Order: sequence, then C-alpha cells, then structure tokens
Amino acid sequence: MSIKLILYCLIIPFNIWIVTSTNLDKIFKKNSIMQIHSFYFTLSLILSYLLVNFFVDIYSTISLL
Repeated sequence: MSIKLILYCLIIPFNIWIVTSTNLDKIFKKNSIMQIHSFYFTLSLILSYLLVNFFVDIYSTISLL
C-alpha cells in the first residue's frame, strides 16, 4: 500500500473534524445544509491534498540528505 494512501486515510478525517469546528454557517444562506456540508468536505479534501504532498515532499527531501 502506498504511503500517500495511508496518509490520506489519516489526514482526511482529521481535516473534516477541524473544518467542521469552524463556524462558517454565517456565510451561507439559511437552510442550505447540503451546500455547507459539501463545502466542508471539499475544503477538507483540498487541505488533505496539500498536507499529504507537503509531508511526502519533506520525507523525500530528508531521505536525500
């Protein structure tokens, strides 16, 4: 199994937990629950992608030293 897949499985739930703890409900219209959840999920996927690539790049840089 790829190390990236393992990192994604660890980081995505963590990011969902962090993103949902923010109060962004005031940005959206009232009763738009599905849009809010979709936004949270998309934002957590984007953050997960950035974090996983950061960790993999750091690991590859350190292993080259």
